[in-house]
Amino acid sequence: MKRSVGFTLGCALLVVLAFSFAPKAINKMPDFEVYWTAAVRARAGEALYRSEDGHYQFKYLPAFAVLAIPVGLVPLETAKTLWFAGSIALLGVAIALSIALLPHQVKPRWLLAAIVVLAMGKFYGHELVLGQVNLLFTVVVLLALHSVTAGREPLAGLLFAVAVVVKPYALLFGPWLVARRRFPAIAAFLVALLAVLALPVLFYGAGGTVALHLDWWHTVAESTAPNLTNADNVSIAGMYSKWFGDTTLVRLLVIATSLLLLAAAAFAFVRGRGLRQPHVLEGALLLTLVPLLSPQGWDYVFLVSTPAIALLANYEERLPPPLRVLSAAAILIVGLSLYDVMGRANYAMFMSMSIITICFLIIVSALTVLRLRGVA
Repeated sequence: MKRSVGFTLGCALLVVLAFSFAPKAINKMPDFEVYWTAAVRARAGEALYRSEDGHYQFKYLPAFAVLAIPVGLVPLETAKTLWFAGSIALLGVAIALSIALLPHQVKPRWLLAAIVVLAMGKFYGHELVLGQVNLLFTVVVLLALHSVTAGREPLAGLLFAVAVVVKPYALLFGPWLVARRRFPAIAAFLVALLAVLALPVLFYGAGGTVALHLDWWHTVAESTAPNLTNADNVSIAGMYSKWFGDTTLVRLLVIATSLLLLAAAAFAFVRGRGLRQPHVLEGALLLTLVPLLSPQGWDYVFLVSTPAIALLANYEERLPPPLRVLSAAAILIVGLSLYDVMGRANYAMFMSMSIITICFLIIVSALTVLRLRGVA
């Protein structure tokens, strides 16, 4: 009974959010316009990666544009409205799946949801205004992790391949799948990934598809360096670039820190042997590493850390007291660092100092300590 009441209240809040936020979001959604345009171009077999598109260049895999073709069949304004409604639904699903994934729920569901929304709320809002696909990406990965829990390894591999098409960041899960040695998952991942990567052949032919992937790589590579010092870039590379500029020292620090983060993920994996559901924390940790390791990690991409926040909120009493306080402070800083509250100058200084990045490095540390203690 209590669960049904909580579910009803949660749905009601999402409906209120949808009605109050929809006009502001639907009038913008510039990133969704990029997807819609790419879908229209893919259907016509036209070039996807165009320098004249400027800041709003399409930077996703060619398969993304092909799979988005149905979106391009709908007028843009209608498509925006439908995507906004779908994103609201995905937001609720992402929070629900993150909590349901917990190996052992200690705190009340409503409290966990409230903490997640407090921490991630500004990222959710930014996602909706941009019309981004990070919520879709998060839900697909969470469904893959739930499939692992249920022992459906081939489905998990298939879903991870879909996640790569939504956001190439999901390739980070490839080595993890191999390390787990669940061959049905590995086979499904590879077969599905090859199949979707070949989809553009239907519209561009074999040679055109190869050319598209080369264009994609050049577009991503050429647009990375100019974005590193953008205030909203929260990657490790962006943090050091904002602190020290473009120097050899920065490149060495980026490599060293990235290797340290990957080592933390490897440690969590090795230490998780023997635990009942080790994939939950490992998946949450890898998701949190995505915006940190990607040179084009924008602040709102941290919404993929939704399951990590749920884990820390649920098991915070199992952390050492100093790290418990530090983690709580990091989550509060992330959630309360709002542009409208801080003002233009203070917010610009806050972001230029990469404090958000530091907060998530603390969150990564807390997840690693939970694994060290065998909590999850």
